[in-house]
Amino acid sequence: MQLVSVRRKTKKEKRFSETMGILTTNVVYIQKTLLNIPVKTLHKYRETYYGKIKDCTECRISA
Repeated sequence: MQLVSVRRKTKKEKRFSETMGILTTNVVYIQKTLLNIPVKTLHKYRETYYGKIKDCTECRISA
């Protein structure tokens, strides 16, 4: 059993973009885990409608 590992988790989130408005997208979280407990989010990114990979800082979460 490993003490420290890296895990990917995919969630569906509603995001808001100035050009496209509200969109629902899959967001991938890469997290560092300690004994299967998430400790820190290392990176999060999303895949666009056209298949490009973008960082999540370009869109904000809609309320």
